[in-house]
Amino acid sequence: MTTSGTTSFNLDVTDLIEEAFERCGKELRTGYDLRTARRSMNLLTIEWANRGIALWLIEEGNIPVYPGTAVYDLPADTIDLLDQVIRTGSGQNQTDININRISESTYATIPNKNATGRPIQVWINRRSAATYPVTGVAYPQINIWPVPDQGSITTPYYYFVYWRLRRIQDAGNGTTTQDIPYLFLPAMVAGLAYYLALKLPDVDPQRRMELKADYEQQFQLAADENREKANARFVPRILSY
Repeated sequence: MTTSGTTSFNLDVTDLIEEAFERCGKELRTGYDLRTARRSMNLLTIEWANRGIALWLIEEGNIPVYPGTAVYDLPADTIDLLDQVIRTGSGQNQTDININRISESTYATIPNKNATGRPIQVWINRRSAATYPVTGVAYPQINIWPVPDQGSITTPYYYFVYWRLRRIQDAGNGTTTQDIPYLFLPAMVAGLAYYLALKLPDVDPQRRMELKADYEQQFQLAADENREKANARFVPRILSY
């Protein structure tokens, strides 16, 4: 017997929802069923963001920083920054220098927030990205210190380079696929089935508990695979008193 020769299996949003309904012992029948399942799927992806770092959501970005400006917006779908550096030059002359992340309380105690120099510290203001009638979008922001001392608007000298964790994209109109690796499809189906079981009438409580247990198992299997596999190096720090 021969194999298929393909490795392209995936589930679009409708297929995911149908599979989840069937695990609840139900059928996807109405437009409202589809709408409520999509809402649950979006809530499920937010729960995943709270569970930890998803490697497929790490993206690199950079922001040119200018003299006289300490605060800059990050993309609205940024959950948090994982690492950041200050970059100067380009090509063979490029240099990345670490910039330390500090807390709001530490930033608040800096006496002169307008001091100039090469930025060495950053406070990340994790604002909601919600839209307000008067002030507009509350973008997540970086607050760097010292304020850059070189460059201009047309020719920036420093760049704030970061590696961010972004949000999972929303569930689409039913014909799109989810913004997840295929290894997380079982966890997505199991999680959505559990979420639906909490809402659907006449779902047996025992089945609901089984769906929850299956969801936790499937997510743990996927999360255990979705981890950094590079060697870790620990350097002891000697403190003197």
